[in-house]
Amino acid sequence: MPRTRSRPPKRAPPPPATQPSPLALQNNISASTERDIREAFTLFASNTSDQSPSDEDTDQLPSTSLAPALKALGLKCPKRELNELLDAADPDASGFIPYEAFLAVAALKLNSLSGNDEDRQAEVDEAFRLFLGEGKGLRGGEGDVVGEQIITLQTLQRVAKVLKEDVDEKVLRDMILEANGGAGVRKGVGREEFGEVMRRAGVLK
Repeated sequence: MPRTRSRPPKRAPPPPATQPSPLALQNNISASTERDIREAFTLFASNTSDQSPSDEDTDQLPSTSLAPALKALGLKCPKRELNELLDAADPDASGFIPYEAFLAVAALKLNSLSGNDEDRQAEVDEAFRLFLGEGKGLRGGEGDVVGEQIITLQTLQRVAKVLKEDVDEKVLRDMILEANGGAGVRKGVGREEFGEVMRRAGVLK
């Protein structure tokens, strides 16, 4: 009886690259961020070559798809900024953006956001400390986390007094409930919730 030849085992697909490519290094992004950018590009790209329709290197992003492709990365651009990015990515107004140009503008936008994170956090911390005053606002009631700094009803009343504003207590209570999602006046407002209020109010962008 003839011996059957065993089939070679299937090779597992190569793991995603953990080292950034030269293009990623050039634009100061990680390999993971580059993969995210490539996925967003692929979602909206179209092949512009008749000779190699399956070649990713010939894929280009329609200029009209720049905004939704950036949105897929969680990036929102005002119209003026979007026009500036379009000028950078498609300087000849060809109507198409190659991958390298899209990666460059996406990396620029992502890096600008990450670069401002520490500044924004410092602004939140400073404003939060101003509200707390001299060591006030420490949570210490039953069931509370001792030592966690929060803005309480008493904190807001003190701030209103310093500003010489006559604010009804119900208004202050409503402010706390709106900030902490209705979790209760006694819970107060923590640092993260305070930062979210500042962002919604347009103090932080």
